[in-house]
Amino acid sequence: MHITRYLVPVVILALTSGCGLGETAATATAVAESEAQAARAAIETKARIEQGIENAQQAAAEQRRAIDAATE
Repeated sequence: MHITRYLVPVVILALTSGCGLGETAATATAVAESEAQAARAAIETKARIEQGIENAQQAAAEQRRAIDAATE
């Protein structure tokens, strides 16, 4: 069963390689991987930005508390 799982795509790739479909499939796979990497990078960037915003909000809240405490 496991052999069939891997053998079928290899056979299809071998049969279509002569007509250019194999190259198209390989290119599509490379593009998909590149897009997946870009998506992961965007998610990481978003998380860093959100963390920076949260840190800035916490710092501002601490400053407000310190000012309030000093003026009482």
